[in-house]
Amino acid sequence: MKRMIAPLALVLAAAPLVVPALPAAAQQEQSDLAKVNAYIRAVTTMTADFSQTDRNGQTLTGQLTIKQPGKIRFQYQKGVPLLIVGDGKALTIIDYEVRQVQRWPIGNSPLGALVDPSKDLSKLGKIVPTGDPSILSVQARDPRRPEFGTISMIFKRDPGSPAGLQLYGWVALDSQNNRTAVRLTNQRYGVPVADSAFRWVDPRPKGRSAGG
Repeated sequence: MKRMIAPLALVLAAAPLVVPALPAAAQQEQSDLAKVNAYIRAVTTMTADFSQTDRNGQTLTGQLTIKQPGKIRFQYQKGVPLLIVGDGKALTIIDYEVRQVQRWPIGNSPLGALVDPSKDLSKLGKIVPTGDPSILSVQARDPRRPEFGTISMIFKRDPGSPAGLQLYGWVALDSQNNRTAVRLTNQRYGVPVADSAFRWVDPRPKGRSAGG
């Protein structure tokens, strides 16, 4: 045990401030998480083609549109009567075939980590080793609300993209253990996107235009 050899104020004034160094791996993880945070905050708008595969192996395609904060739209291929829209507050799934609408706060979805620039991935995320230095994988989940599910975002390091990263896709696991994998191509950043893109038509009886 250290002995008191001087008043505390004098000891603090005389002693240099020593900050323990983080291990190299921990430093790299914090650096990569910071880059992902920077990417999410730098992307004001994005469009991309997507390919979505569910846990049963069914694959659907379509176009993804993102507008920060919180707006996202999955427009599925022709002939698929589904639409997913996030209007900044809620995430809505519309099934036009059965005239069903499901809606919940977007923060309660794994996608919240992707479209909410206020989230701090240093607290919600961890780096998942990929074995490829050009590929960065981040798994995000809210430890206080595990029922919101998890999302594993996959990025390619690309100096020409926002924050030096290109979003390649993600794997989402919801509270019912439904696994959905999404792969992106033809990403375009900073394109004009109208707020009307995140509106939808309610298919239920006596429906009305919604989401805007």
